[in-house]
Amino acid sequence: MDIILKYFHSLSKSQINQFNQLGDLYKFWNEKINVISRKDIDNLYERHILFSLAIAKIIQFKSRTKIIDIGTGGGFPGIPLAIMFPDADFILVDSIQKKIKVVDEICNSINLQNVITKNIRAENIKDTFDFIVSRAVTAFPNFYKLFKKLIAKQNINEIENGILYLKGGNIEDELYNIQNKYTVYNISNFYNEDFFRSKKVIYVS
Repeated sequence: MDIILKYFHSLSKSQINQFNQLGDLYKFWNEKINVISRKDIDNLYERHILFSLAIAKIIQFKSRTKIIDIGTGGGFPGIPLAIMFPDADFILVDSIQKKIKVVDEICNSINLQNVITKNIRAENIKDTFDFIVSRAVTAFPNFYKLFKKLIAKQNINEIENGILYLKGGNIEDELYNIQNKYTVYNISNFYNEDFFRSKKVIYVS
């Protein structure tokens, strides 16, 4: 938990309590349903929660912003972002039912009320959203092609609606044919842990 407070200094008591509970909850549920690598569970706060919150270094979602987390898995980046932005509305989507069960149980345990979950293939979603967030569920060009239609046209935030995609490694080749305006943020500019040296947030408006 200290690593969250290191980079986010204005959390409410409620937010601190919610983040604090995640460690024990994920350890408990991960023993039953594997949503995080067993060797990685001890790095939950750095490699999953703080990584997810890199998006919060780029944008402060305004009240009633609609955000969809596609391929949420165990709830990343959706759950940490929903804690960080309690006035925004999040839909967390995954095609694997047991992963959604874990997300539901954790959201209920920490009384996270701004999250709806859906056990559905994201390709079948018909609604539109201000932002799409995701953590490297596929090669970015495929993701962009499949889901850009879900982005609403009317903007209410300081940056234009779009996709915020967490990814590691060299991504320049993946962005070669992206026609819309994009920005690549190096997460190492926000955090100084070695894990983040090659991690990035891709923003496509």
